[in-house]
Amino acid sequence: MKMRLRIRDLREDADMTQRQVADYLHCDQSLYSKYERGERALPLEFAVRLSELYNVTLDYLAGLSDDPKS
Repeated sequence: MKMRLRIRDLREDADMTQRQVADYLHCDQSLYSKYERGERALPLEFAVRLSELYNVTLDYLAGLSDDPKS
């Protein structure tokens, strides 16, 4: 549950739309929306790309850490 909230919050903090993030990941906006809602599991490849996009760790993205940088 934390991951879906994190990816939405990170996207909103970056002032990006779901369409922009989906384009970055090379997927449909509707599919990306399902990741944010927790209806589909986020593939590891996409998690890595999102952590690079937002400059945060995978642990932070997954909700295993509250520190985005360490």
